[in-house]
Amino acid sequence: MTRFLVLCAALWVVATVFSSSAAQTDPHRPAPSPQAAQLFATSDDCVACHNSLRTSDNEDVSIGTMWRSTMMANSARDPYFQAGLRRETMDHPSLSAEIQDECAGCHMPMLQRAAHADGRKADVLSQLPFRAESSALEDRLAADSVSCAVCHQISSDRLGTRESFNGRFAMPPDNGPRQIFGPFTIDAGRTRIMRSVTGFSQTEAPHVRESALCATCHTLYTNAHGPGGEVVGELPEQMNFQEWQHSAFYQEQRSCQSCHMPDVAGRTRIASVLGEQREGLSRHLFVGGNFLVLRMLDRFRGELGVVALPREFEATVRATVRQLETATAAVTLRSERQPDHVRAEVDVRNLAGHKFPTGYPSRRAWVHLTARDAQGRVVFESGAIGPDGAIAGNDNDANGAAFEAHYDEIERPDQVQIYETILGEPAGVVTTGLLRASSYLKDNRLLPRGFDKATAHTDIAVHGEARNDDDFVGESDRIRYRLPAGTAAIEVELRYQPIAFRWAQNLRAYDAPEPRRFLGYFSETARDSSIAVAHVTGTVE
Repeated sequence: MTRFLVLCAALWVVATVFSSSAAQTDPHRPAPSPQAAQLFATSDDCVACHNSLRTSDNEDVSIGTMWRSTMMANSARDPYFQAGLRRETMDHPSLSAEIQDECAGCHMPMLQRAAHADGRKADVLSQLPFRAESSALEDRLAADSVSCAVCHQISSDRLGTRESFNGRFAMPPDNGPRQIFGPFTIDAGRTRIMRSVTGFSQTEAPHVRESALCATCHTLYTNAHGPGGEVVGELPEQMNFQEWQHSAFYQEQRSCQSCHMPDVAGRTRIASVLGEQREGLSRHLFVGGNFLVLRMLDRFRGELGVVALPREFEATVRATVRQLETATAAVTLRSERQPDHVRAEVDVRNLAGHKFPTGYPSRRAWVHLTARDAQGRVVFESGAIGPDGAIAGNDNDANGAAFEAHYDEIERPDQVQIYETILGEPAGVVTTGLLRASSYLKDNRLLPRGFDKATAHTDIAVHGEARNDDDFVGESDRIRYRLPAGTAAIEVELRYQPIAFRWAQNLRAYDAPEPRRFLGYFSETARDSSIAVAHVTGTVE
């Protein structure tokens, strides 16, 4: 046992010295001071003991294996984030340093906190493109994205308050041993192993299972800036936490982690080295909705500096699609033949504990309805998706200055019910620039169960025609369709796309490596950029 502890300590010291030395010899990367470097350990220090974990049914629940193929582990490598960041710095060149530092707070938090400890801002763009083989500490902190030592160092201070949002979470003070928080009772006899390898002391802290911890980065307010860099407005850009608080899920105490990090059933070891059997190990899947970027990360791994294995990405994508298809939404269909037409009613239900889609405003869902006659010929279609990722009939895909209305009744094929956010500049102009937007011209995303749109705070309010749609309520929306008299069969699907066509295409105006690269990726994957998350068919009697 003693020899094992000595070996672990030696390995940690060697790794720290090597990485710090490499950083110092690279003139393009500022090396964090020793004090700043001690704030974090990168994931390779953690997964050594938190991999090789299997249940009694032989399911692999290894924390490191699950984590490293998630969006959390690749938030810095995300090619859409990189393209969007470059766009914002080109739109607001005088604020480039501030924008990079702000975005690093959630996409490269270790890089940002280490830079702040040394009295400087995080320089994100100089890290790109990532080099998978780099051992410089600055590179490793940046590439490790939202790593183990980030979430497990978030303290309970200010959680759930605005002061903690935008990645401004609190960490334990620097005096004394650095604490690492977890949900389990600590076995004092095993604390020396983690302390020897990582420099952290384990602390039991139930707040790591609270939604407010996730809210530190998944609640985001952005400022709109004018041509001179002045602040001209504010946008509640991502309000996952507040939407959840206004839902039945909050009253039922169903946390973010309960859906996105579901517990392993039964008792399981949480560490491969002297780990005890514990109840309630959380799967570190962080399963969300961005299957598209996960596939890009795997497919273009060489250019993006990806380290997770293809089979690990395949497993994460499967879990993501499975959750989208089984636990996100449902649709039902009723139809009735009238003297001169067929009347169809489609009910769409949101099964999630927040709006759907939620999070980054590039996401959208829509109703694709196809009506056929008795011979199987299409007589009406609304919401068809093209090979380029655009929705037929959608005004915004056809013209970036326009957008599709919210409908209570659809009579023409060029009318499409799209659940989305449309951002507006202070002058009311449609935009996909986060730091130009100050309002929502439209927000008709599906509401969670228990959500009362009449009492919702302005930060999570419904915007546009959906406010006055009596059928658009918590959990559901009803759309009526007027279909041709010859309709004999109807097929309905709710489709979902993590990055909408317009949000990708608007990057064409920016001649820089990251936007060009992402547009190439989107072009190659556009045909598969959306999936059906719910489906129903019916015949007209």
